[in-house]
Amino acid sequence: MANRTSGATTAQAMLSGKMQFLGAYEHEHRTTLRVLRAYPEDKLDLRPHAKSKTARELAWLIVKGKELTERALTTGFDWSAPAAPAAPPPATMGEIAKALEETHLRVVEVLQEVLDEELSQTVKFFVAPKTMGDVPKIQFIWMLLHDQIHHRGQFSIYLRMAEGKVPSIYGPSADEPWT
Repeated sequence: MANRTSGATTAQAMLSGKMQFLGAYEHEHRTTLRVLRAYPEDKLDLRPHAKSKTARELAWLIVKGKELTERALTTGFDWSAPAAPAAPPPATMGEIAKALEETHLRVVEVLQEVLDEELSQTVKFFVAPKTMGDVPKIQFIWMLLHDQIHHRGQFSIYLRMAEGKVPSIYGPSADEPWT
């Protein structure tokens, strides 16, 4: 048993940073899609509080995060140019899930072509409130993945409030027990 454990640890340690990220990115994407697809279409305008986004807006924010990942890996960010107006979220969860899937596939394609060394290059992004700085691309894309996970967690609360069935995320849920 000890040999298996140390062997697995050694094999995992040999994975490049890019491959480790891709594995986590794929796993979290599948989970996020399951959560979004479980959401009732007729409750997309649910807003739990006046300061909260609607379910549609929150789901769209997850897509936008993946688009930031793509930009970080390709064009980077031009903070000197005025921001283009944000596109409104699509009307249906099916359209949002489709956009998420398309963006995810583009990011995976870009990542497969990126050399590990390129991930140590930097992008300009916020490093403190109202302060721009250089952030290594690998660190930035991990931050965006964690942001997706955070927003998925928020969305799972919306899902419960909308009386949808919450799928297993990191363990069993009331709607998807592991028994």
